[in-house]
Amino acid sequence: MNWLIEPLTFEFMRHAIATAVLLGVLCAVVGTYLIVQRMGLLGDVIAHAVLPGLAIAFFFGIDIYLGAFISGTLSTFVITWIESQSRIKVDVAMALVFSGFLALGITLITVLQSKLDLHQFLFGDILGVTATDIWQTLIITIFVLVLVKLFYKELLFYTFDPLGAQAIGLPVQLIHFGLNAAITLTIIASMQAVGVILVVSLLVGPGITAYMLVKELHHMMIVGAVFGMISSVSGMYLSYYLNIPSGAAIVLVVSGLFLLALLFSPHQGILAQRF
Repeated sequence: MNWLIEPLTFEFMRHAIATAVLLGVLCAVVGTYLIVQRMGLLGDVIAHAVLPGLAIAFFFGIDIYLGAFISGTLSTFVITWIESQSRIKVDVAMALVFSGFLALGITLITVLQSKLDLHQFLFGDILGVTATDIWQTLIITIFVLVLVKLFYKELLFYTFDPLGAQAIGLPVQLIHFGLNAAITLTIIASMQAVGVILVVSLLVGPGITAYMLVKELHHMMIVGAVFGMISSVSGMYLSYYLNIPSGAAIVLVVSGLFLLALLFSPHQGILAQRF
């Protein structure tokens, strides 16, 4: 048991594991909506679209997370606007916004001569999280999970039949904005831990692994959250004992669990279909 207890004797490991577990649950629940809507790329777009907001907020000395939220949310409005005003498909619009916001962010960091640590926001530093960061992540996690619980039926209807939801009078634009805001908040909460590049894996990985095993949306959320927690804790221990980057270790465990589900899933696994 010493190998299990030893990492917990260090405060930075306790903080990192607590944050990783919270993010494992939060990302899995929010990411489930991205998967069933076939909008997995949206998480990647928002993750990179927060950069201009970070650069501007840092330059003016205001809360960088507020700037990131505004910038990330704005990117989803731009995608929706391009899609509604042209014949361009949503995947192409997302690719354009992705590259445009990323280029704008890098340009602003250079032009404004910002001392923003771009490397940390891209790749994260979970071992550097503080007690304040844990509380911030906990508040965002509880806030998002409570909203998902309260509006689960509306989100479920909108996710699988947006036209039907609009026909019965549900505020689909408000639901769309709320869902994108939840994704943006999740990405902001994850930036410190795994960075904007690796957060997409946490958003999609546990959910898609659960998708290989269960069918109902709420089951996907629960099973995905369990996979998210297992991946986070396992990744931290692998990072500690193998001396490898923590964010990358978590993502490798996420990928490994998905490969196992892809091979051995009783209903959708490759081996089950062949034998």
